[in-house]
Amino acid sequence: MTVSHAPPDIPDLSVRAEAAAKTAAVAGPELEPVEPRGSRKGRLRKVPRWLRRTVGPLLLLVLWQVFSATGVLPGDVLASPGTIARAGGGLIADGTLPDAMATSLQRVAVGLVLGVAVGVSLALVSGLSRLGEDLVDASVQMLRTVPWVGLIPLFIIWLGIGEAPKVALIALGVAFHLYLNVYAGIRGVDAQLVEAGEALGLGRWGLVRHVVLPGALPGAMTGLRYSLATAWLALVFGESINADAGIGFLMNQAREFFRTDVIVVCLVVYAFLGLIADAVVRLLERLLLQWRPTFTGQ
Repeated sequence: MTVSHAPPDIPDLSVRAEAAAKTAAVAGPELEPVEPRGSRKGRLRKVPRWLRRTVGPLLLLVLWQVFSATGVLPGDVLASPGTIARAGGGLIADGTLPDAMATSLQRVAVGLVLGVAVGVSLALVSGLSRLGEDLVDASVQMLRTVPWVGLIPLFIIWLGIGEAPKVALIALGVAFHLYLNVYAGIRGVDAQLVEAGEALGLGRWGLVRHVVLPGALPGAMTGLRYSLATAWLALVFGESINADAGIGFLMNQAREFFRTDVIVVCLVVYAFLGLIADAVVRLLERLLLQWRPTFTGQ
C-alpha cells in the first residue's frame, strides 16, 4: 500500500521573523573584533625613543615662546627662546662660549679624577677591612654631614683664588658620593657568593677580584652618576666666586648687565654637558654590566 506524505506547511514571514528574533536572543549580541591590548603599545614602541623623549621639551619650548610673544612672560624677566638662540649663536661665533666651555670642562675633569681616586680608595679600605672601616668610615661620615659648599671660604684662604679651590670643591663633592656607593656595593655582595668562591679555592685577593669587586660594580656606576651631577653643581658654585673664565664667569657678567638671555644660554650649556656625561656613564653601565640583566620597563 502506498502512503502519500503531504508537504509541510510553509510558515509565513511573521513566523520566520519571530523565529529569527528568538534565535538571535539565544545566541546573544553580535561580537565585534577587539584590538589586542598590546597592539597599540607595540605601535607606540615603533616610534624612535629619542623622538618620544623630545616631545616634552619641545612642548615646553612652544609654550615658552607663546607666553613670550603674547607678553605674559616679559623679556626683562626671562628672554624668549628665539632671543636666547640668537645670543647663543653670537657667543659661539665670537668664540666666547667655546673658550668658557673648555675652561669649565678642564676644571671638572681634574676634579673628577681626583675625587674618584680619593673616594674609591677610601671605600676600598673601609669596605674590604673591618679595621679600615673603624679608621676611615667614622671620619668620612662626619665630614659628609658638613655642607661642602660652606667650605669655599676656607678653600680660598688655604688655596688662594686660582684654580685650586674650584678643583678641590669639585673633588670633595665627587669623593663623598663615590665613597658611599662603592662602600655600600662592597658590603652588599651576597655572602653566599663569597662562600662559593672560598669553596672553589679562591684566596682573599681572588675573592676580592672575582667576587667582591664585580658585585660592587653596579653601586660604583650609580655613585659615578651622582658624582658627575655633583661635579657640575660644584662647578657652578666654584665659578660664581673669584672666577675670571668659564661658564660661571659668563653668568656673573650677564647678571651685572641683566642679560637673562646669556644666563639661560649658560644654564642650557650646563644642562647639556650634564646630560652628555650621564649618557657616557649609561654606556659604561651597558658595557661593564652585561652579565647583570635588569628590568628595563614594559
